[in-house]
Amino acid sequence: MTTSILMPGKNCWRKAHADHVGFLVDGADYFDAFAAAASKATKSILIVGWDFNSQTKLWCDDKKREGPAQLGDFLNGLIKRQRKLRIFIVAWDFPVIYGTDREVAPLFGPPWHHRRRIHFRFDNHFPVGGSHHQKIVVIDDAIAFAGGLDLTCGRWDTSEHLANHAGRITAGKPYPPFHDLMMAVDGEAARALADIARQRWRWATKKELKPHGVASFAWPKEIKVDVENVSVAIARTIPAYADRREVREVEAMYIDMIAAARHMIYIENQYFTSFRIGDALAARLQDDDCPDIVLVIRLASDGWLEGPTMGALRTQLLKRLQAADKNKRLRAYYPVAPDLGETCINVHAKMIAIDDEIVRIGSANLNNRSMGFDTECDLAIEAHGQARIGTAIAGFRNRLLAEHLDTTADAIAKTLAQEGSLIKTIEALRGKPRTLQEFEHLDEWSDVAISVAELCDPERPVMVEQLITQFSPDIDIKKSAPLLMKLVIAVLIFGGLFAIWRWTPLFEYVSAEAATDWAREFGGHPAAPWLVMGSYTVASFIMFPRPLLTLAAVIAFGAWLGFAYAFIGIQLAALATYAMGRSMSRDTVRRIAGPKLNRISKVLREKGLLAVIALRVIPIAPFIVVNMVIGAARVKLWHYLVGSAIGLLPGTLAATVFADQFETWLRDSGKVNWIVVAGVAIVFVVAIVLIRKWFMKSQPELAAAGGR
Repeated sequence: MTTSILMPGKNCWRKAHADHVGFLVDGADYFDAFAAAASKATKSILIVGWDFNSQTKLWCDDKKREGPAQLGDFLNGLIKRQRKLRIFIVAWDFPVIYGTDREVAPLFGPPWHHRRRIHFRFDNHFPVGGSHHQKIVVIDDAIAFAGGLDLTCGRWDTSEHLANHAGRITAGKPYPPFHDLMMAVDGEAARALADIARQRWRWATKKELKPHGVASFAWPKEIKVDVENVSVAIARTIPAYADRREVREVEAMYIDMIAAARHMIYIENQYFTSFRIGDALAARLQDDDCPDIVLVIRLASDGWLEGPTMGALRTQLLKRLQAADKNKRLRAYYPVAPDLGETCINVHAKMIAIDDEIVRIGSANLNNRSMGFDTECDLAIEAHGQARIGTAIAGFRNRLLAEHLDTTADAIAKTLAQEGSLIKTIEALRGKPRTLQEFEHLDEWSDVAISVAELCDPERPVMVEQLITQFSPDIDIKKSAPLLMKLVIAVLIFGGLFAIWRWTPLFEYVSAEAATDWAREFGGHPAAPWLVMGSYTVASFIMFPRPLLTLAAVIAFGAWLGFAYAFIGIQLAALATYAMGRSMSRDTVRRIAGPKLNRISKVLREKGLLAVIALRVIPIAPFIVVNMVIGAARVKLWHYLVGSAIGLLPGTLAATVFADQFETWLRDSGKVNWIVVAGVAIVFVVAIVLIRKWFMKSQPELAAAGGR
């Protein structure tokens, strides 16, 4: 190609020169390469990962090597030997759902007893539901690794991918064959990756790691050099978060590479669900000059959540591409090996090769979240017409195919030259016990399953504040419906529900006695108080009416305990949503709240306790939105808690009284104390009206801010 496809500012961050580049295939090669390079470190080792586990075995075979095999001990040994060496490790601060196969939950800090010059941090600065998925190691700013492998357990394997390998054990249990890739680079490319690692450290700690002068560092003889003197393009995904702008270089590079292909596209990836990458491939499949497109993906996704979600989306995308494949240029394969039984080779790689022109290795999966939701880092090399680079790219692709087809890279090259087609080459060499098997029968998934699965693979951060915005219109305090009208509407709703129950066949199936008896039985369960108190926080997010929860609490526990659990639950919900507001950027909360609550934020900071009480007694927006604005305004916590308690107490008491009398009415309508009911209603309405008038008169700043 005469025109470069990889262009900084368009589909990559920057292009940096590397004197040496090595393609590392599978965990055994990468861990050996890492150990060899790290052993030469004198100044710094920077480690960035989705996961990090100090218990990881760097080698699991019987070859003799220097130093301990366990990663934590290995790093401690380096620190002991090199007095000026410092090691910085930053890993994704993962949610508990991922913690079962990880070393330790982030709550408890660093995962092993490391030496003083080893610094470990978890990075929790990412959108809700997202992750830090980059896998980068930089040594002395002189040599670096990037790709799909973390320094963690369950990654080591040889390229043989034997069904039963004694070294493939983690936590005392065997794991399936594991296939993945890394790229090693030096020179300017390594220093560029060091910049990304230092940026990640700054995100996690708010502290700067200053670059140091590059030490004299020779490329380790243990790492095979695949190509020399090349330009390496670096593409990133960075989701919009706080003050960070969105970066989608990973996606842009994929789309441009696919569009530029002339003869063949070879892809290995863990997932295949990205609809934008699907669009790009579908467009090529419609072309008369469509290149061969070969996908190597794993047979099945593992895990109780991953299997049905990513599997359903992959099926949907593959069926769509098969329908678009008018020239029969698409093949999707999965690797198989003898004696695997019900398991399969776990294809964890993230690579693509375009003709003999471009090769790319990185952390980004071909799913939606890797395009804009998780942090990612990919490296790519372009031949740009240079035969030596094109030969290296072709050799690497042929090496991967040879591994999957149980043959040699030379045999792949020879067959490809004869057949003139990548698909025909694979078909000619398939058939051995270790081979590539075509996806012939795709699992069927319902539309409902696919819709649910799409929630687990978002293209962009689906912020809680975005969901809130959909349900929180900008209500004006003066233009809102009169209180009496709201009460009338509430009465009509409850009256309608009662009529449906009392004068339809439902009355015969759901008696009042049965309902209350069931509620009382639930109240006797040890977990019931906790469930009720926690339900108020959930209700805040889905805008479920709190009085209905209070009604249920009073029926289940009685008036006094029901009131106590309800009040505590409301306070916990208020605290949780206040904390959310404090954690969000003020610009984000400002967009959610709208002009009315924005105007009141200044008064909130000045009036504090009094302002919180007023907003509780006379709410001018949904509960969760008000709480987030108060948190973003940095109102003192004790002002918030005390003000909320005072302001919410009357409404909770009123709801408790009504609930208690309602429960009495359900059992025996003749025992309802209508005087109490009417009295509480009158006192509550009169109190609200009086407080409102006092509020408007004595606090003009609050009235003006809330009413304009």
